[in-house]
Amino acid sequence: MNGREFVRRVRRYARKNRLDYYLDSRRGKGSHQVVYIGVRRTTVQYGEIGPGTLISMLKDLDIRQEDF
Repeated sequence: MNGREFVRRVRRYARKNRLDYYLDSRRGKGSHQVVYIGVRRTTVQYGEIGPGTLISMLKDLDIRQEDF
């Protein structure tokens, strides 16, 4: 999975669960951006995301893997 696909899926998850979603490109450096769902946040790189990093990002946003 790459960063763009992750952002699309997070946005879809937030809409489905009626949560606030915000993507802040000014908070990251280079190809990194910060995604907020409610009060939780994580940093997203617009490159390939490894499985361990993906699990960590989902934990940051309090999203279960089964729901994602």
